[in-house]
Amino acid sequence: MVGVIDVGSNTVRLVVAHGGRQVLSQREMLHLGADVELHGAITELKLEAAGQLVGHYAAAARAAGAVEVDVLITSPGRQAENGNELLDVLSSAAACPTRILTAVEEARLGFIGAVDVASPPTRRRVAVVDVGGGSAQVVVGTRRDGPMWLRSIDLGSQRLTSRLLRSDPPGEAALGSARAEAASYLHDFDPPEPRLALAVGGSARGLKRIAGSRLGSDELEATLTLLAGTPTIELVARFGIDADRVGTLAGGAAILAEIQLRLATPLKVARGGVREGALLELERRRVAA
Repeated sequence: MVGVIDVGSNTVRLVVAHGGRQVLSQREMLHLGADVELHGAITELKLEAAGQLVGHYAAAARAAGAVEVDVLITSPGRQAENGNELLDVLSSAAACPTRILTAVEEARLGFIGAVDVASPPTRRRVAVVDVGGGSAQVVVGTRRDGPMWLRSIDLGSQRLTSRLLRSDPPGEAALGSARAEAASYLHDFDPPEPRLALAVGGSARGLKRIAGSRLGSDELEATLTLLAGTPTIELVARFGIDADRVGTLAGGAAILAEIQLRLATPLKVARGGVREGALLELERRRVAA
């Protein structure tokens, strides 16, 4: 049994699995990325909260039977001026291997996890799109050969929200500016054309509650219009989305819409991602040992 603690810009998640089957899952939103965007660094208060939470999750993983636990820090560790301090705090709190993933590592693990869960034909060219709180990754490849093209941008739902979408609701003008900001990060975006495009991560899952599992251009445009003019309290009541998630959903939708436009393929909301890819690698290492 193995466990992974994924420390992202929006959320900290714990997953414990045995033989590919998830036996424990917990999450809490800390919004570390909001600190990074506003201050350039993670505040002492958030460092302390992150340490306490990760320490608690590591203990919960061991209590559930995990014999190996890894802590993976994604964009907050890369983007914060004090990313190494975050690494030290979490490593000490969890007392287990802790590392800051590079953008390439994050993209690769996300692809592995998503295609393992979706299980497309082994030679089919698949794009995996993962919009997180602080960054977004797009990987194109096949299940047989792995990633063949990848791109990571330093813009995610939390960062875009902190910059341009603080009003509730954000309004069409602000959302238009947010889409333009997302587009500016994709000026040289030229991936191989996929036959299947999977969208993973919290933004995609939140949008699925509103638009369904298919996020083509029509669905995304209609959802963006809805998000532009609908207050958080109404979205929570109508669609049952967590209020914390709704706060960054318009930002995530803006980024996904711009990526989908360039992929020219509808996105299918799917399970899997970085945590699942990391769990697979942990379990394979244990079997090989």
